[in-house]
Amino acid sequence: MQKTLVALISLLLLCSTSQAMARKSAEGKNVYGWVENTTLMPWGVKLKAKLDSGALTSSLHATDVKVFERNGEKWVRFTVDVEDLATGEKVSQTFEKPRYRKVLIRGAGGEDRRPVVLMQLCMGDTVYEEQFTLNDRSDMIYPVLLGRRTLSHLGYLDVTETFLHDPTCTATSPLKLDKDQEDDKDIDD
Repeated sequence: MQKTLVALISLLLLCSTSQAMARKSAEGKNVYGWVENTTLMPWGVKLKAKLDSGALTSSLHATDVKVFERNGEKWVRFTVDVEDLATGEKVSQTFEKPRYRKVLIRGAGGEDRRPVVLMQLCMGDTVYEEQFTLNDRSDMIYPVLLGRRTLSHLGYLDVTETFLHDPTCTATSPLKLDKDQEDDKDIDD
């Protein structure tokens, strides 16, 4: 019985060690699963995110999206109404952000014009400022979809894995700004 227990513990340690090692590529880049937990900053709400290499721009669940002018510039007011995974509670926050740009989304359901804003999210131990289209994703499983532009900033995607990194950002975590990152140049939004 004791030998079986020791063997089982050894196997579990081996598996957890190999999984931890799988979080980095040979080049030292992070490897993420196709679903990861993230924290929307600075709000601190923990959400599930689907990492989707088929989308260029990331998308955030938002309702009551209104474009308005402030000091001659386009801004967007929107509400994020989600379940915080950390507490299990439904939470809601209204944001006002400068409109970064607008995009035309084409898909099976037709065409849709959406505003894009810059939002910060924690992935692993780093805060990333990324471009997000705002769309009602209430009928989707994941309130956050991370597209290729964001994926290229994070590292690699392993479609056979999930939840390889837990968001652990603090006030002193590294911040990678959208303006300092290279985007997917082969597609014109």
